[in-house]
Amino acid sequence: MKPTKCLFLGLTASAALLLTSCGSTAKTTVSKVDGSLNNTTAAQDYQGLKRTVAIARFSNETEYAKGAFYDKENDPLGKQAIDILSAKLAARGKFILLERADADKIKSEIENHDGTAQKVPADYLIIGSITEYGRKTTGEVGLVTRSKKQTVEAGVNIRLVDVRTGQIIYSEEGKGEAETESSTTFGMGGTQGYDATLSDKAISAAIEKLVDNIEKTCMDRPWKSYFLSYDKDGIIIAGGEKQGVKVGSVLPVYEKGKQVKNPQTGMMIELPGKQLAKVTVLSTGGSTVSDEYAIVSLSEGSVDPAKISDYVIQDK
Repeated sequence: MKPTKCLFLGLTASAALLLTSCGSTAKTTVSKVDGSLNNTTAAQDYQGLKRTVAIARFSNETEYAKGAFYDKENDPLGKQAIDILSAKLAARGKFILLERADADKIKSEIENHDGTAQKVPADYLIIGSITEYGRKTTGEVGLVTRSKKQTVEAGVNIRLVDVRTGQIIYSEEGKGEAETESSTTFGMGGTQGYDATLSDKAISAAIEKLVDNIEKTCMDRPWKSYFLSYDKDGIIIAGGEKQGVKVGSVLPVYEKGKQVKNPQTGMMIELPGKQLAKVTVLSTGGSTVSDEYAIVSLSEGSVDPAKISDYVIQDK
């Protein structure tokens, strides 16, 4: 074979190889900057007692999207964070979530149906804020390649408050990052445009770690219930199936602990009470969290029917 023909075939093969490799590639990466616990428990697997949680507010404390017509009550970034946090908490299956952010809209709708809204108290209140938010675009230009990277970083702060005491029992900041990268070779293909979903992904990654710790903090504290009535017609306690109370469950009954004032903090402290009895759940009733109840029998110990307000039923 002649040298010129060999050279022509070689150039043709090289050109074909280059054209084959030309085009665009894209990838998206999401990371939790501070890491997180590995919680893989599915919602349907949890059979225990549930905690009642409300998200009070989620504010945007950054300067992002705060123009001349900025409305603090309708901040899209804050509402986005509430929706993400609510979805992640609901997925755990361990919480009864109460709506607080749009409570006025719910009340208005109930009134339109000639109804009366029932006020359900939460055990824990979540107050959150977006403290950091930034977006940047970087790129590199090579001899035959061009790349573009979009990055969004978000920082979220959350406080968990015990409603009974008003005390902050957990506070932490989580950070998340999401980025997407695209590249072209020999000008073929196209780089990605503005990716609006990166905001969702970065905030979601920041919240993910905090959800793990919110769950652990709430579940480490006891679930509580109280006697509603104790007479010849039966013994009834608050809480039912939606709160995780199951037929056959055995729950300990404690005498309420003594209330003392801590001179160091000025706060009232309830000392641990003594366990006096146990009750066994016979049946449950009610259709909502606010009207649920359980009929129980006294299976161990004794309770004074005339002083049922002096007792508390709790799981630990």
